[in-house]
Amino acid sequence: MSKSLKVLAVDDDMINLKLLKSMLMKNDDIGEVIEAKNGADAISVLKERHDIDMILLDIIMPVMGGLEMLQIVRADEHLKQLPIIVLTTDETKKTEALEIGANGFLMKPVRAADVAKKISELTI
Repeated sequence: MSKSLKVLAVDDDMINLKLLKSMLMKNDDIGEVIEAKNGADAISVLKERHDIDMILLDIIMPVMGGLEMLQIVRADEHLKQLPIIVLTTDETKKTEALEIGANGFLMKPVRAADVAKKISELTI
C-alpha cells in the first residue's frame, strides 16, 4: 500500500493539528490528511466524503468533543467500521473511549513512530 490512505485528523488546537498532519504526511501509506477542528466539523466532513479510511480524534474540544463524536460515528451504519484512534492528554478517558468504540488510544504528545504503528495495525 502506498499513498492511498485518507486520514481525518480532528483537533481544536491548530498547532497540534499542523504537527499531526506533518507527521502523517511523512508516512508512506498516507496520501491525504483532512483536518477538522471539532467533532461537529468532523461529522460534516464524513457526510461529504465517503473515502475517509481512518480518524485520529482528540477528546477534549469545544462544540462537540471526541467522545460524543465517537458515539455518533459508531451509531451510524455507514461509518461504524471506520478505524478511530483517540489522541488525548487525559489518561482517565482511555477506558471510556475504548468502551464507546475507539480502536486505539495514544497519549499526547504523540510520536510519529507510535502513530505509524497504530495506523499499520488498523489497516492490515
